[in-house]
Amino acid sequence: MKNSPLHQKHLDLQAKMADFGGWLMPIEYPGAGVLAEHSAVRERVGLFDVSHLGKASVKGEGALKFLNSMFTNDLTRIVDSKAQYTLLCNPDGGVIDDLIAYRNSDSDFFLIPNASNTTDVVRVLSESAPASITVTNLHEKFAVIALQGPRAVDVVKSLGINPTMDYMAFAHVTIAGCDVILCRTGYTGEHGYELVPSWEDACVVWDALVAAMQPFDGAICGLGARDTLRTEMGYPLHGHELSLEISPVQASAGWAIGWKKENFRGSQVLQSQREEGVVRTIKALKSNDRGIPRAGMAIKDSEGTEIGIVTSGTFSPSLKVGIALALMDPAYAIGDVVTIDVRGRQSSATISALPFMPTHVR
Repeated sequence: MKNSPLHQKHLDLQAKMADFGGWLMPIEYPGAGVLAEHSAVRERVGLFDVSHLGKASVKGEGALKFLNSMFTNDLTRIVDSKAQYTLLCNPDGGVIDDLIAYRNSDSDFFLIPNASNTTDVVRVLSESAPASITVTNLHEKFAVIALQGPRAVDVVKSLGINPTMDYMAFAHVTIAGCDVILCRTGYTGEHGYELVPSWEDACVVWDALVAAMQPFDGAICGLGARDTLRTEMGYPLHGHELSLEISPVQASAGWAIGWKKENFRGSQVLQSQREEGVVRTIKALKSNDRGIPRAGMAIKDSEGTEIGIVTSGTFSPSLKVGIALALMDPAYAIGDVVTIDVRGRQSSATISALPFMPTHVR
């Protein structure tokens, strides 16, 4: 089990800790827990340690062309100092990982994959890269801290930084004397930033952000709230809505595929799925009763026939009902009522539009 560079900070605050991709990370902090932390992000501002996320670099002549042949999205659509959400698939269209690619230049990219998939991402890219390109695993060289919520812009401004950057843009800034990559990204659906300091500077930057949040009634948040926030937005989580068995097309993530590109890993299979249709796709469910959906629960039609499975489920602190993302028969549409087998009890749910909550990322 690996530890974040902020591990002692969480222990000092008596956080409840758990395994996330082989990293011991905070789920929630003492007090009102996930509900209060979730509300802080929706209403004010919250701070997350997400240093378990991977980091890697891809450098060398031809890096842009190489990565565009590996990733689903089209990196030529962004300029330097912009980031892009994309996916790395296998030849069969299964998702090895979804990640953020930061473009420093056409020969220098910084990647943030998921924690448990970083080794696989680096291995696949390294095995496929031409001799002119170097792929480096930087997992324990940088921390990642997420500042999310409507007052996040005020926190950044109070640190003397101009916060008026476009969504998915990034800049190199200084916080408490430390060099930090500041990016207008996040995983909550709120206006937010992700900060990438060096591993050694993580505690200094964290303390500066905690102090800067205090005038705005900010909260330190665990990954439990991060999960309820992303589920309300319908954001996929690898291993749940995306996997080696669930393609981007099935996960309704076709918007992250550069369909006009000539060729990339898995493109032929994904194009076939797009043209011929899929037998299952991700849909959103909202409970009609007190049932709380959880991953792995079966979804049935009115006749009791199984038509899908819950991939992510939780109690929505914003809506005060159970919500879920589910891999289902695409024949069912928004407004249709289904049942979820909640530990042997049949709970009613309605297929809903995403996101469950309004998005404020821009």
